[in-house]
Amino acid sequence: MTKGASSNAAFWNDFLGPNYGYVLELYDQYLQDPQSVDEVMRQYFSQAGRPEPLAQGQKAATTSNAKLAAEDMREEDVRAIISAVKLARNIREFGHLSARINPLNTNTDPVDNEILQTGTYGITEDDLERIPAEWIWQRAKNELRSANDVISYLRRIYTGTLAYDFGHVNNAAELEWLTNYVESGTHHPILSGAEKKSLWYRLLEVEQFEKFLHRTFVGQKRFSIEGLDVLVPMLDWLIERSVALGTRYISMGMAHRGRLNVLAHILGKPYEAIFAEFHASPNKDLVPSEGSMGINYGWTGDVKYHLGAHRTVEEGEFVEARLMLANNPSHLEFVNPVVVGATRAAQDIRTEPGIVQTDFRRALAVLVHGDAAFPGEGVVAETLNMSRLQGYQVGGVIHIIANNQLGFTAEEKEGRSTRYASDLAKGFEIPVVHVSADNPEACIAAALMAHAYREQFHKDFLIDLIGYRRFGHNEMDDPAPTQPLLYTRINAHKDVRELYQVELIEHNLLSEADITSGEARVQKRLSEAYQRVQTGEVKPSAPELKPIDRTDEFETAVDIEQLRTMNEQLLKWPEKFTVYPKLRRILERRAQSLTDEGKVDWATAEVLAFGSILSEGTAIRFTGQDTERGTFGHRHLVLHDHETGERYIPLANLATNRASFDVHNSPLSETGPLGFEYGYDVQADNALVLWEAQFGDFANVAQVIIDQFIASGRAKWGQPSGLVLLLPHGYEGQGPEHSSGRLERFLQLSAENNWVVANVTSAAQYFHLLRTQAQRLRREPCPLIVMTPKSLLRNPFAASPWQDFSQGHFHPVIVDTSTERDEGISRLVICSGKVAVDLSGHQLQANSEEHAAVCRLEQLYPFPADHMREMIRQFPRLTELVWVQEEPRNMGAWTYVVPYLRRLVGDTTTVRYVGRKPHASPAEGIADMHQSVQEQIVQTALARTLTDTITEF
Repeated sequence: MTKGASSNAAFWNDFLGPNYGYVLELYDQYLQDPQSVDEVMRQYFSQAGRPEPLAQGQKAATTSNAKLAAEDMREEDVRAIISAVKLARNIREFGHLSARINPLNTNTDPVDNEILQTGTYGITEDDLERIPAEWIWQRAKNELRSANDVISYLRRIYTGTLAYDFGHVNNAAELEWLTNYVESGTHHPILSGAEKKSLWYRLLEVEQFEKFLHRTFVGQKRFSIEGLDVLVPMLDWLIERSVALGTRYISMGMAHRGRLNVLAHILGKPYEAIFAEFHASPNKDLVPSEGSMGINYGWTGDVKYHLGAHRTVEEGEFVEARLMLANNPSHLEFVNPVVVGATRAAQDIRTEPGIVQTDFRRALAVLVHGDAAFPGEGVVAETLNMSRLQGYQVGGVIHIIANNQLGFTAEEKEGRSTRYASDLAKGFEIPVVHVSADNPEACIAAALMAHAYREQFHKDFLIDLIGYRRFGHNEMDDPAPTQPLLYTRINAHKDVRELYQVELIEHNLLSEADITSGEARVQKRLSEAYQRVQTGEVKPSAPELKPIDRTDEFETAVDIEQLRTMNEQLLKWPEKFTVYPKLRRILERRAQSLTDEGKVDWATAEVLAFGSILSEGTAIRFTGQDTERGTFGHRHLVLHDHETGERYIPLANLATNRASFDVHNSPLSETGPLGFEYGYDVQADNALVLWEAQFGDFANVAQVIIDQFIASGRAKWGQPSGLVLLLPHGYEGQGPEHSSGRLERFLQLSAENNWVVANVTSAAQYFHLLRTQAQRLRREPCPLIVMTPKSLLRNPFAASPWQDFSQGHFHPVIVDTSTERDEGISRLVICSGKVAVDLSGHQLQANSEEHAAVCRLEQLYPFPADHMREMIRQFPRLTELVWVQEEPRNMGAWTYVVPYLRRLVGDTTTVRYVGRKPHASPAEGIADMHQSVQEQIVQTALARTLTDTITEF
């Protein structure tokens, strides 16, 4: 930093006292002529920048007093003061490099130590002894007489068993709070004898549970916590402190390691229930009989170390808090945004009209990460990035890295490019504390500091809990071939319970009798629980999953006068609010859409659907990239004053609203935001939650969330969801990455009526589909996947007469024909989405009316077989079904629908395909080529004759 640069407050805050004025005079001299001060001072001032005004209550010596105080001071004394201040500052910032935080290796790197040594700064302890403590540290205590005392005190704090790593925090208030918390002497709470003994007993329970599993279920995977046992009491203290301060919902996420122990001791899952899962055998009642057809609604389940749980913490007659450990697949960190989303849902107050109100104190998120996965999985960075965004913040997440210093078989140097597993968090200015898992009281101190910081600033905090892994990646894995030296050390290392036990015995807080009785008590509970499993008293449980019917028709029409009133209100804004003139003209055109011969376009249909849903008491949360305006400039749910930039949301201000409306643009990522919305939806009761991709193709990036949570969450965990995915889909010549929402992937994932997949072609159909989904939430919720349009947003063929909104319902199948010509139809052209509009509007359609009809398959899954069968019956002379799609033949819906179509018509009717040939890429990259192929597809599908079974272009 050059002279005159902005202030670095950390340099000046520690230089208060008698010499502050003297140093200011030197600084003024330095500004006039840098060479007039010695080299030490030049280096100091170049980094310090300009001093800021003293805070209230801080006093600096006057210039005259400073001169008097410095009259007898030699130049080397001044240098010693400056050097002492720099040393103190570096101890704070880099002391963690020498802290005793690795239970397997207490030695530190000499190179790291160099910056913390007195000699590095050209001074000695004798020099420091001559300097009064208050001259270098404003927090100097009575017992600290000299600068040497201060340096020793700071070394004890910053290089002990708690390593503070927050020099990267740039907010001055936060940095001051963190420093005061650590240096005030209260950073390490003093536990009472009873608390120490209770902590020991908790560690005993954790240890004995793992050892019992190891002896009883030899060779079975459990991903034991051993080496990080202290995680359980840390969670105990976090939960207790949070509940005491008013938190009523605690949402936790973690991967496999230690999960069973957390389920048993934090979530209260009975030992016998866990033991029963080790003994679980197939339930014949859940398996379809041989040769049976149709859907198996039985629980497919998941492995025991993926399962979550809920628990209610009670005190007397009052319910204190609800604990939740989220279900988590093997994709490790992908549960992070899910947990955070569920936490936000628990914080939001959705029952009041208007913009949703959020109370951070109502819920807390705790995420337990793996040390290899935290820097390795991109979803971690996505989740951290959302932490301070208005639509996603939850008032701070407490992160704990369960650091066993090994990722499967990869060592730290093979898994990350940073010193610490936690260093990713520094980019988001998240304070970090590193702590040894062999020091239980230091771990509790870290947990309490994390909670205190979160309470104070409503921001994330991270604890790097450094331990080890007693066994291999799982208990069937032998780690010795890849880490022989490490495991020689681990095998000789005592468990934390034993280490802490020795400490308590030395302080006369624990006796041999206490140890014997404690072990006997824990063993008795474990043995009795296992006995109940062996006798058959306890059996594996499974969620009750009833067959799901997705064929119900819902009453979704809305009275036209209600819609007109709503439309009028949506076109009003505050008197002095200035809407952008061009946008105002566009919006005002909607005023005529519900009168006379008016038609309703896609955007108007959507906002009317939302308004009617809000008026029925269902809250709405709608997020996505550019969702407020709409990627294609069609939506404009949020208006911006043309002159002031003020925001106004008409939909949130409808007089008929009975619930909140929440809309946000998401960050430019998919995995984290979609996981967040899934978690929000699972937690939120009676809320319609929608996530929109900028283009449907972008859902590719969120495939893990789609595969592992949305598609299969109910089957694996009995966890229903009503999340809506809006994926812009359609071939308009925009190239491979702006055409396909990958419809085929959703159809491939479709089974057991797990969701609804639709590709609708009119505004009215979209209106009724959204209202159907909102009503479905009250019965049997399921996700809704919608291939939404791009060019159809303004296509007159996609607009609907206003009468279609005040009557009717969603139609899974639509046929463009009339009964007068049904007798002559020999070909039924079946399609889905935008290509249906291309076919219906094509000039050749007029010439094909005698032989061909176009059928729109609006709902693809569950396949509307009954509707299709009924529709086919109205064409007695039908000889061929032609499936037409825009997507290449190996994509789109062809391979999904063809078995259904052939089953419907049997051998009497030919089933043909017309469309693009198989491609590795979804679409052409040249618009003219796209248009040419699209034209050939439409003309061929409607031509008088078709010669080939498969017609490809």
